Amino acid sequence: MLELAILGFLYDAPLHGYELRKRITALTGHVRPVAESTLYPAIKRLEQAGLLERATEPGAVAAPRHVLTLTDDGRRELRRRLAEPVQRDITDENRWFTVLAFLRHLDDPGAQAAVLRRRLAFLKTPSSFFYDGDRPVRAEELDDPFRRGILTVARATTEAELAWLRATIDALDDAVG
Repeated sequence: MLELAILGFLYDAPLHGYELRKRITALTGHVRPVAESTLYPAIKRLEQAGLLERATEPGAVAAPRHVLTLTDDGRRELRRRLAEPVQRDITDENRWFTVLAFLRHLDDPGAQAAVLRRRLAFLKTPSSFFYDGDRPVRAEELDDPFRRGILTVARATTEAELAWLRATIDALDDAVG
């Protein structure tokens, strides 16, 4: 997820590390804060793989800044990762939001729709946070108001996402012809 976010934000524009970290933190929120000790090794790996380049620019008032720019290989790698997200990128909500944040960089509406269809299939599979044996428990079956609240909110969120997915897939299919 971190590498995808780095590639995605750099696809938009060259950035220095501090600004990149702020944008990733804004995207992932408090759920998955990005520490410098995580970000900079990821940047180094991507740089060593030839997916981004680092240039030094003079700082406005302080030390020089390292500005990161995506290479052509980095642009291709981002589009590949968007077209072929791993299953965790589809099923994990935070990872999914990272894919969605940059899916516009995948220029093919058919390929975009294929990614959305994978998410749609995942959401249509019955699940719950709570089970009675192997059977998912529905909100209406719970006496615990807090667990019932979790399931009620999750259902509403899922229904909203399903509606958005279906409408967006239809629009992308229309664009393909």
